Amino acid sequence: MTHARGPLFIASVATAGLLLSACGSETSGTATPATDTTTSTATSTKETSTSKEAPPVPAGGDVTAPGTKLKVGARAVIPVATGDKTGTIAITVTAIEAGPKEDLAKFGDKAKNITPFYLRAKVENLSGTDLSFTSIGLRGLGEDGKGTGVIISGDTPKCDSTSAPKTFKAAGETYETCVLSAAQDGLKVAGAEYNRGDDYVKSPVVWQS
Repeated sequence: MTHARGPLFIASVATAGLLLSACGSETSGTATPATDTTTSTATSTKETSTSKEAPPVPAGGDVTAPGTKLKVGARAVIPVATGDKTGTIAITVTAIEAGPKEDLAKFGDKAKNITPFYLRAKVENLSGTDLSFTSIGLRGLGEDGKGTGVIISGDTPKCDSTSAPKTFKAAGETYETCVLSAAQDGLKVAGAEYNRGDDYVKSPVVWQS
């Protein structure tokens, strides 16, 4: 499995908190003010879908319309185009789990009021095109359906973010991944959204627990 590891950071944007950066196994970094006052997708890669035309949807169901709301465990059929690769995938958010606060120990005091949540997903290649090393992006949502006010990125011992393996080229190939999310203590991540690609940026597909 290919690991798509990006910078590990936490930012509490709701209160203009501190941004903590670390690389690899480092457990310290430089704290700087978080100036972004909006939430954004926390992904472990910088791959984004573009407006390229994806191939027709194969036998696997119609494309899931932007703005669709699903229950955790339901499958969404999504056209993707990233770099020179286009195709159709199915994303199933299989679980939204609270993680132990100890999983954020490497952040030190910066994470003492933060609880990690894990967005677990299964991804299937429906188009049978070469989608190796591509990745999905999910963002955690609070119980009000909005961002949690915390941006977090990276991996923990119990949440390993992975991109598609090099074998992800045939219809029916699958892989599983986990996207790290978080909320202030006392709150929870109750949903996840997919908002990549022109059609889904303004109207994401949302899974609710």
